[in-house]
Amino acid sequence: MSEISTDALRGWVAEAAERHQVPGVAVGIYQAGAEGYAFHGVTSVENPLPVDEHTLFQFGSTGKTFTATAVMRLVEQGLVDLDAPVRTYVPELRLRDEQVARDVTVLHLLNHTAGWAGDLMTGTGDGDDALERYVALMADIEQVTPLGSTVSYNNASLSLAGRVIEKVTGTTFEQAIRDLLLEPLALTSSYFFPNEIMTRRFVVGHRNEPDGSIRVARPWALPRGGNPAGGISANAADQIAWARFHLGDGRAPDGTRILTEESLKRMQTPTADMRGSALGDHVGISWLIRDVDGVRTVGHGGTMNGQLSAFLMVPERDFAIISMTNSAPNGSVFNDEVVRWALETALGVKQREPEPVQLADADLQQYAGTYETIAVTAELVADRGGLLLKVEIKPETAAQLREAGEEVPEQPPFRLGLLPDGDRYVVTDGPAKGMQGYFARDGSGRVTGVHVGGRMATRVAEPAST
Repeated sequence: MSEISTDALRGWVAEAAERHQVPGVAVGIYQAGAEGYAFHGVTSVENPLPVDEHTLFQFGSTGKTFTATAVMRLVEQGLVDLDAPVRTYVPELRLRDEQVARDVTVLHLLNHTAGWAGDLMTGTGDGDDALERYVALMADIEQVTPLGSTVSYNNASLSLAGRVIEKVTGTTFEQAIRDLLLEPLALTSSYFFPNEIMTRRFVVGHRNEPDGSIRVARPWALPRGGNPAGGISANAADQIAWARFHLGDGRAPDGTRILTEESLKRMQTPTADMRGSALGDHVGISWLIRDVDGVRTVGHGGTMNGQLSAFLMVPERDFAIISMTNSAPNGSVFNDEVVRWALETALGVKQREPEPVQLADADLQQYAGTYETIAVTAELVADRGGLLLKVEIKPETAAQLREAGEEVPEQPPFRLGLLPDGDRYVVTDGPAKGMQGYFARDGSGRVTGVHVGGRMATRVAEPAST
């Protein structure tokens, strides 16, 4: 192991942020008891303030690990059983599939195997009943895959887990997270509500346009019903403190027991397999697990409106890196690069991209066709030895985005290369370069879905020529 100096970190971050036109970044590294930070750029291109150690970023879906950790505290208190039906705690739960509503367990919510469409985006207001109203809307969600059969990234499941927390604790989700985690762990720069954040230094999201310009992304806030899926903002030090807790023995900095070490390790143990998807190789209890160069990594990351984050731990090396950016899509490329650089520089761990194989178009036709999720339609066509994927946001999803004040992002096509070990692929160009996924088949061998961006898209039509 080789410790990364703060000067080296700052130099690398400044160069990469400028190269990728990311307005503002905050990066933190923890290694065997030592911490180092680098801050670069500005909070907003319209109202610029320097990004510093106090600056708050929306870190998005890493917040799911807070929801899961709070559930584990309630498990240790004997108030929640991971294997119990969700209706034990939320008896009013209604889903389109009654058998799933009856049988879905708390663990299904935390490892993305509930199987229903996970990107329910409808806002339900800013009141204390936001989660209750959100869960009521889930009665109309389509069941995409059988319960427990497949990992498909699921924001709605985490909102439902947040409602479990509310019902068990008798308070709001946000207050429960403060009581169970933020205050005991002294995470004093982690906040949910804009009224808390706007009095402090915080970043806004940005969009990197094809012409090289950068514009502010609006709206800023996530609907309150999505808070359990990723609604926290924090500075870099609080994110590193979160990593240190999960690399530790379950005690807070003052020695208070928060969780047993056994529970922490249980969260980092695979509970479902993803076969090398964009999310990783396995899901633990919310944590996303990947084996890289013979070393197991545990992490997450998040995507908000113009803000992208990375969060990665290597428990066996007592190492963590966090990166928060305020631009999309360039922030994703920056995050990927800084994580790769840190792993290789500090640990000698190299992330190697797999090499795709060239196939005849006739062999690729079995994968071609139309696929869809609750939010998008994806068209796959055979093209020059690989596959070309074009994603379009569905009209109803676009309408919801516009109603919320968001612009509908354009989705340029990107190329997939098939890997030699079967139905797996890798993205070969563009901002998502290196992202992996796989195709699903039914018992007869027919391709029925594609796992892309962590979500299972169901095949709804084959190409007209077949």
